[in-house]
Parts: sequence; C-alpha cells; structure tokens
Amino acid sequence: MRFAISLLVFICVASLIGTVLPQNQAANTYIDQFGPFWFAVFDQFSIWHIYNSPWFLLIMAFLVVSTTLCVMRNTPKMLRDMRTFREYVRGSSLKAFHHKVDVDSALAPDQAVEQVGALLRSQGFRYRVRVDGDSRMVAAKKGAANRLGYIFAHVAIVVICLGGLLDSELPVRLQTWLFDKQPIVGNMLISDVPESGRLSARNPSFRANMLIPDGKQSSMGIIAAGQGVLLQPLPFTIHLKKFYIDYYDTGMPSDFRSDVVVTDLETGASFERTIQVNEPLHYKGVTVYQSSFDDGGSTLALKAWPLSGTQAQPQELSGAVGSQARLPAALGGETVDYTGLRVINVENMAAAGDPQPTSLIRDVAAVTGSAARARDENLRNVGPSVQYRLIGADGQAHEFTQYMLPVAVDGFPMFLLGTRNTPSEAYRYLRIPADDQGTMQEFMQLRAALADPAQREEAARRFAAANAPDGEQRDLMFQAAQGALRTFSQRGFNGIIESAPADQREKILNFAVPMIQLSLQELRALMRERQHLPALSSDGSQAERQAQWLRLSVLALATLPDYPAPVALQLSTFEHVQASVFQVARSPGKITVYIGCLLLVLGVFSMFYIRERRVWVWIRPSETGSSWLAAMTTQRRNLDFNHEFERLRDALRRLGGSQ
Repeated sequence: MRFAISLLVFICVASLIGTVLPQNQAANTYIDQFGPFWFAVFDQFSIWHIYNSPWFLLIMAFLVVSTTLCVMRNTPKMLRDMRTFREYVRGSSLKAFHHKVDVDSALAPDQAVEQVGALLRSQGFRYRVRVDGDSRMVAAKKGAANRLGYIFAHVAIVVICLGGLLDSELPVRLQTWLFDKQPIVGNMLISDVPESGRLSARNPSFRANMLIPDGKQSSMGIIAAGQGVLLQPLPFTIHLKKFYIDYYDTGMPSDFRSDVVVTDLETGASFERTIQVNEPLHYKGVTVYQSSFDDGGSTLALKAWPLSGTQAQPQELSGAVGSQARLPAALGGETVDYTGLRVINVENMAAAGDPQPTSLIRDVAAVTGSAARARDENLRNVGPSVQYRLIGADGQAHEFTQYMLPVAVDGFPMFLLGTRNTPSEAYRYLRIPADDQGTMQEFMQLRAALADPAQREEAARRFAAANAPDGEQRDLMFQAAQGALRTFSQRGFNGIIESAPADQREKILNFAVPMIQLSLQELRALMRERQHLPALSSDGSQAERQAQWLRLSVLALATLPDYPAPVALQLSTFEHVQASVFQVARSPGKITVYIGCLLLVLGVFSMFYIRERRVWVWIRPSETGSSWLAAMTTQRRNLDFNHEFERLRDALRRLGGSQ
C-alpha cells in the first residue's frame, strides 16, 4: 500500500508538470524557453510528451499491478469481516473497551435478550445472539458498507489507470513492437505507403489527425510516431463539402464548422452531417472532432523582386501553400517553402510597434472563449499576407511574411516585409514606401540604380555640381559623394561609420546623411529620366509627399543589407482553398474511466459518510435478574460517535431500570 501511494504521488507530480508545461510543441519552442543545455537534460525524461513517455506508462503499469494485488489480498478479508457479527468475543474482554456501560436489570436473561435486541433493531442495528451456558452475547453491527468504500476506491484507481493506458499511445506502440510497424519519415503518396506504415483498421485505440481540403475526401488518419507518422485506416470516408469560418471584428474566428458526407466503406451507405467545435460526429465507435483549420493548398501568383544587382523588374512565380520550389538562379537559387496564406489580417493601427500576425493556435483558441470585444475604431483589415521560408544551400532557413497591400504607417503607405529566424521570435520588418501607383516599382528601380556604378557616379557628379563651386572643391565633393553612395549601397549607414572612432560617428553621420539623401534625390531624378517619366513636382503638397517618400526610401535602403534574402516575394493574386483539420479517435478507455470515476465517488462517499459501528451486550444472570456489560466501538471515534454511544447508554439504562 505504501508503494502504491508513493507511485500515485509521483504520478500526480508528473501530471502537474504535464499540465503546466505545454505538451507536444516543436523542439525549437522548448530550446528557446529553457536553453540548449536544459533542453537536452529534460529531453531525456520526455517531459514534452510526458503522458506518453515510457517511464510514465511504466509507473502507471506498476501502480495498476500494485493496487490490484492490494485489492486481491484485502478484499476477501474485508468481505468476510462485513458478514461476520464477531459474536464470539469474550465477555470479559469488553471491560477493556473505552466506551462501555454496566447495567443491573430485574429482567431474566432471556427477557433481557429480547428487549435489548428490540432496542438495537430500533436504532438500525442487525444482531446475532450467542448462548454460552447461562450467559448471552448479543453482537450487533451497522454501517458495514463502509468497507465497500475502501474496495471501490482502490478498484477505481485500477480502473482509471487502465482506461488511461487504453487511451494512451501504448496500443500503437505495442503494434509497432509486436508487428514490426515502421513510421514513415519521407514524403510519399498514401497509395505508396507500404503495409509496415499502416496500422490495423481494428486498432482498439487511437487518436489521429486528418486534414481535408474543400471538395476532397479521406478515409485515413495520421498518427505521429517518433520522427515519422503511421497511417490509421478508418471504417468510413469523410468528404468535406464545405468549410465555413466566421470572424469577429478583431479578426479572430468566432466559429468554424464543416459540412461533410460520411460514407460507410462496408455498406456504402452515406449521410450528411455538420461537425463543429463541441459537436463531434460519433460513428462506428470512432469520434470525429472539429479540431482546427488550415490552408488546403491555395494557389499563389507572386512577383519576385530582386534585392541585389542592377535588375529592377520582378519575375513572375507561381506556387501553392504546402509546396516547395526552387528560385531561378538569377534570384539566388534558394528553395522557397510556401507555408501559409492569411486572407484576413486585422491589426490595431493605433498600437505602437510593427504588426505581429497571430498563430493558428491562437486563432483556434479564440473559439473556446469569446474573442468579442468592444469595437475599436483603430482596428483595420490590412488585407491578405503570404508566409514562406527561404532555405539556403547550407540548410539555413529564414521565415518571411509579406502583406499583399501597402499598410498605412504613420500616415504613409508602406509595404511591410517581415522576417524572423525562429517561430518564437517576433517579426522584424523592412518598410518599403509605396509609390504614386501604390506599388514597390519605383523603390526597386531606385535600389537597382544605386547598385549601378555608372548611375551612382552620375548622381554624385550632379550632387557635387549643385552643391559645390567649380574646381577642386567640387571634385572633392564628387569623390566623397561617390564613395558614400558606394558604401551605403553595400552596407547602409553602418558601413559608413563602422571604421570611425565612437566619438566621431555622430559627426560623420550629420555630414553623410544629408549628402546621401541629396545624392539619392539626384539618382532618383536620373532614374526617372532614363525611364522617360515626368519630372517630380518641386512645390506644393505633392512635393512634400515626394520628399517624404525619399526619406523613407533612404531608411529602407539603409536597412536592406540586413534583410536575410536576395529576393522579396510579393503576393499578386491567389485562389484560396480552405481545409478542415479533424481529430479522429477511438477511445474505449473513456467508458472505463467513467466507470472508475463512478466507483471513486461511491468509494469516497462510503468511506467518509458511512461509519461502521459494532455493539456487544454481555448478559449474565444475577440474584436480582440479570447483569449487562455493553460496549461500542467504531473505526473513527469522533464527537458524533460519542453522542451516539451516550444515547445507547441512556437507552440501555432506561431499559434495565437503572438510574
């Protein structure tokens, strides 16, 4: 019993850790939270999926075995003790009881037995009489069901643990061990998966996921197993007719649901059903939950803007969410992985800082509690955005998010190009100002012109001619502007001050920034001349807007060398395809756990609210009639028991005629 209690305490502590620490997250999430050293330590104990870790399941099994042995050993004794009246207690031993009373009565022993029995029966006792010569022993009891509480409570622990083991990954792991099932690690079509990667359709317990795009169907669940997955066949096919999602003004989903057609693979019978959060489908022992939603492979058309070299025109690309492609060699040749498409992005435009798109988990969690808020006038739907990863030849990857339309930042439309290294980081944004046509075209042309040595030289020459007299001073100004533009195009403002002493950097920037800005103004004018575009306005509100565009462009060009990609992918058009994510489960342990909980409630109620009381009355003949020695005992002596004994004592005294 002590061993079982120790195991139970250990399981409670482990369950507390599993409740506080989010389970089954990506490894990077835990590395960022604990650091590489402690991640390696904790990973040895599998606390990231503690409920299915081998040591947790082993402790559960030990607890089941230990408690089962305890129940098997003690239940027969408890049942025998419940049935016996213990009438063979020696009368002389009653004198050692704490709660006892002596009564002298004028009643004969047989009459006394009859009267005492009637008294005990009126107080709810059952009794039995043992005749021992001239003496009589009346043994009574009530509340024997208290012993059932101990039995029920311990059996409940076994039943609940068995239910937990049934609904754990143990049945799947047993199949992988006993039937040589091998998780699938690479990508392949379902039809190409070998039998070793498929579980039995008669699998008694499983919990799998299904992602079904609009208009598609599936009869196969996917179960994560180690570093790969196993396929779980279902006894029916789910066809997703339509996925629906509703949003709050905050951009959070208020509800999502799926209209499906279920077809029985054995009979061919079909029926329609709507599956939504908290309203699952139950069919043939399998429960289908509306778990979340995802992109079902939306098709994308994008513009790939080069961020280096003298080429300014974008290339047209196409892709689909969930697919990979290789960029043209002229754009770096990196692998692009299209990871997501968000058609709605509601941002608080009054909040400080750059927008941070919410994760899918936060989107799904919004429907478990109301995301409705008082309407905020600063909330704006800034339009669709695309998420992708660029993977270099060295395997290093960076994540990117880019809004399709310009977003008003401080009153000026800007294209936001977000990047981060890991999912735990916030996005850092490169802000590119939109031109008069609402595109990035003019900025990209200015960037390409800045990368062209010939155009840089001409712009520096024009700057020097406009800001210095003819002669040696103009030549010095020209060389300074040319060198500053060359360094600025390669490393931004950091390149200009990186070799200067710390106390001189501010003075250098105070001179270099206006020179670079005016030189870029000349470069922009030169670029527009070569593009046969009209000259920029020099007065009025239009001139102020063009000056602001140039200031923002200077800032964007200054941070461009830190942007970790040679190309920016801008979403042009898309065809959105929704997908519903279902969780399918066969949980025989659920009923077992319910039974265990019922037994636990009955056991606790019996132990705490039913008290076993036993009474012995030893009746012996005397000169005046009979002499009684009564004693009462219980497992828990509390105030209520004391009062009950006092009532019995007084009743016996009155019955015997004693004062």
